[in-house]
Amino acid sequence: MSIELRHDTAYALVVPTSMGVRLTPANGQPMHCGASFILQATSAESNVASVASYLGLPVKVLTAFVKGSPIARFIKDDLASRHMSYEGPEVDQGDPWGYRHQFNLADSGFGVRGPRVHNDRAGEVGRTLNAKDFDLERIFGREGVQIVHLSGLIAALSPETGTFCLEVARAAKKHGTCISFDLNHRASFWKGREKELHEIFCEIAGASDILVGNEEDFQLCLNVEGPEPGGTDLAAKIGSFKGMIERVKKAYPHATAFGTTLREVVSANRHRWGAIMAEGANWHVVEPREIPVLDRIGGGDGFVGGMLYAILRGWEPEKWVQFAWATGALATTMLTDYGQPADEGQVWSIWEGNARVQR
Repeated sequence: MSIELRHDTAYALVVPTSMGVRLTPANGQPMHCGASFILQATSAESNVASVASYLGLPVKVLTAFVKGSPIARFIKDDLASRHMSYEGPEVDQGDPWGYRHQFNLADSGFGVRGPRVHNDRAGEVGRTLNAKDFDLERIFGREGVQIVHLSGLIAALSPETGTFCLEVARAAKKHGTCISFDLNHRASFWKGREKELHEIFCEIAGASDILVGNEEDFQLCLNVEGPEPGGTDLAAKIGSFKGMIERVKKAYPHATAFGTTLREVVSANRHRWGAIMAEGANWHVVEPREIPVLDRIGGGDGFVGGMLYAILRGWEPEKWVQFAWATGALATTMLTDYGQPADEGQVWSIWEGNARVQR
């Protein structure tokens, strides 16, 4: 079963997001022991979009910036270097206690010591995202978009962003744009807002062509019956995921493709990495195989980015999950939390297990 995409559009992929920065200690050190740090611009959604942007497809980021902030300038320059266009309002900081871009404090872990991530989102400007600040008719109608990728992280960030994501999904649906939705449940975002967010997520899921998430995401966001969250038996996980997706298909018949990753952590630097994808009535499974890991953060986003790129390229569905598996594995080899593929050949070499030098 194929996914019908618009043609003659300005953008292959559009991602609404809240941009921030990530600080990572050098040489795999813990955050509290770090003396020097790597600074990068980041968000889960722009991480997804990086696969397509580095491989030459036109990508746009919809976000908000703090007016006059050097961090905002850093983010804009970074997005431009990743071949992404962007638009969004310039929001006044207000006072020293006003708006700012989120900080993600994350070490990579090493060996037996797992990575730790601390999100500092106080005053996050992305919480103000509002449809009135964007001309959605121009973006989705006159300019045109093939796929818009929405994330549960943004839909649940604030009441304003939930409404914003709904308006984006409605505009996309109106103009024939394919909708991808990564459920991305976060318990801290949902606390005390379960009914409100369940209704938002159900509407977006009902309009979506592509749904991504693990068993916990589908159960907690959409109330779809599934197995108990957790467990380490990967074979059992594959079976339980298949059973749950059959129930999701009945509840959300518009969706064509469903995907999730499989990960078994051997150590911080050795994982067994796999994936499952349903496309129509067909199942595509990548049995977990061992990969080396420099930094695990962003592997899941890399998977989604590769899947969307393969769909945009019009490949056969079997290749969607293969390319996605490889772009997820690629992201874990980089200091950034997103993959920066040199070309398609590099990604396929990862899939084939060919790490030999190319001259």
